[in-house]
Amino acid sequence: MSSLTFHWFLPTSGDSRDVVGGGHGAPDTATGPGRRRPPTVAYLGQIARAAENLGFAGALTPTGAWCEDAWLTTAMVSQATERLKFLVAFRPGFVSPTLAAQMASTFQRQTGGRLLLNVVTGGESREQRAYGDFLDKDARYRRTGEFLHVVRELWQGGTVNLRGEHLQVEDARLTRVPDPVPEVYFGGSSPAAVEVAARHADVYLTWGEPPAQVAGKIARLREAAAREGRTLRFGIRLHVITRDTAADAWAEAHRLLDGFDPDTVREAQANLARSESEGQRRMLALHGGSRDALEIHPNLWAGIGLVRGGAGTALVGGHDEVAERIAEYHALGIDEFVLSGYPHLEEAYWFGEGVLPRLAARGLWRHPEHAGAGAGAEERVLPVAV
Repeated sequence: MSSLTFHWFLPTSGDSRDVVGGGHGAPDTATGPGRRRPPTVAYLGQIARAAENLGFAGALTPTGAWCEDAWLTTAMVSQATERLKFLVAFRPGFVSPTLAAQMASTFQRQTGGRLLLNVVTGGESREQRAYGDFLDKDARYRRTGEFLHVVRELWQGGTVNLRGEHLQVEDARLTRVPDPVPEVYFGGSSPAAVEVAARHADVYLTWGEPPAQVAGKIARLREAAAREGRTLRFGIRLHVITRDTAADAWAEAHRLLDGFDPDTVREAQANLARSESEGQRRMLALHGGSRDALEIHPNLWAGIGLVRGGAGTALVGGHDEVAERIAEYHALGIDEFVLSGYPHLEEAYWFGEGVLPRLAARGLWRHPEHAGAGAGAEERVLPVAV
């Protein structure tokens, strides 16, 4: 039985009962009066263990100046779990490809093969320059292509010599290759991003746009990958607010919205408007900075994007409605869902205990502990509440 794959999120800039802003130039703030939870290894370990027990396959760890380092954090948190994979976001301009390939290989051996890589080229020149990277956006994507070429050759046990436009290596080789080879997750909406994804990605990730826009992206990426003689899988990055009733879910969304200080929204929108990211531009276009008409598709709410950079939409509704929206995206070709919610510990349980059993009942999901088992294996699925 084919099964959808669900990943959760490790909030390495801190967590709260309110939305925590940050990313792509948005101010790093908690938007409401709720006390902010620091991103300690102990707390992140709680979230990771909950995600693992509930049936999430992995957890995304973000990258950026606004959060803790993803490599170090996941290396420590991985020790609190047994099965959960870690989708580690990293920027190829900040480390040599040979060292990155070696780090990934070490991670695989020390965790039993639980590393996935989210390659983030970087859409903000201001932040890139703070790290010593002065390339423009298109040049950064060309460098990413060279980087992934080197890394993939090294992972296959090859010796690599490259004198590229941006990267040079001589007689590069790993003494121990990773087993399994980590899958590469990659996102981006610009033509340069599509070219890199088509050539090097295993999974293309999109932010949570309405289904019609997502369908257009998938078609464009499939066509680009076919020109390279490749096929891609597709994933989507969304927040989620799911409750026993739709009224309760929307009440929570409105509570979060009420906590957005108007000055914080204005500052966030002004900063995000300066972003070089095409994906961020598309996120902003979904709401235009206005609090009105934030439900841009049934159960798809753009309110998070008023104060947070990057993924700015949430699935909001009763458990059956959220399951239906997931099935709608799946029908377009989305097989992997990278989800989050505030606070991340509690929201993981709302989704894991409310939505996953409904998807299991529809034959769309199986707990990872039984995904490879035969038809007679005992299912680890919570009963659907009635």
